[in-house]
Amino acid sequence: MFFVDREGNYKFELSKIKDAHKWCQEEMDFLMRLEHSPVVVSNTFTQEWEMEPYFELAKKYGYKVFSIVIENRHGGTNEHNVPQDKVEQMKNRFSLKL
Repeated sequence: MFFVDREGNYKFELSKIKDAHKWCQEEMDFLMRLEHSPVVVSNTFTQEWEMEPYFELAKKYGYKVFSIVIENRHGGTNEHNVPQDKVEQMKNRFSLKL
């Protein structure tokens, strides 16, 4: 949601990726502190280390974690118009120990 403007348009900026992750983690921390349930993080995690900050927050606040892996088995298009070469790069990086 960090990259969605007021009109609802998705505008990714690579230079702001660290800010986006920080914002997402802060939002999660805020919601967990308020005992909001469920808390859902929708992101393009391709490596387990990318999820570690979220696992740590869940542990800190006593939340149970469920990971859902989404695959495009039906040939759909991605919602944010990510170029196919970038999708392939993410696919090739994908490695989770679930």
